[in-house]
Amino acid sequence: MQMKPVEETIAGVLGIEMREITEERVTATMPVHAATHQPFGQLHGGASVVLAETVASVGTWHSIDQDNEIAVGLEINANHIRGKRDGIVTAIGVPLHRGRTTMVWDIKIIDEEERLICVSRCTVAIVQKKK
Repeated sequence: MQMKPVEETIAGVLGIEMREITEERVTATMPVHAATHQPFGQLHGGASVVLAETVASVGTWHSIDQDNEIAVGLEINANHIRGKRDGIVTAIGVPLHRGRTTMVWDIKIIDEEERLICVSRCTVAIVQKKK
């Protein structure tokens, strides 16, 4: 099983673009516009959570045996610090723990002026592929 291209997933629907994928850091951007707003014109917290989990899942997938394992979200939390009406947000994820069966990621979402919009922690399970 290959990882689907981001544009074919919810990340694509929201306009998320992967910018950097390394062992130590994953970054992605997302526009703040109608598709990522809540009904009152602010960035939807759920869109921020999708961005954060995408960064953690892709980062984990990058670090595992892709022929035999997959990465799936296990737990995520998010604190929404500041509202945002338009522009671009950037998620920066770094691994806090790299285990055999789980990885834990710290994700900070910032705006163009590097103001903190959201902080999240995501645990990703590493699961054996079914043969």
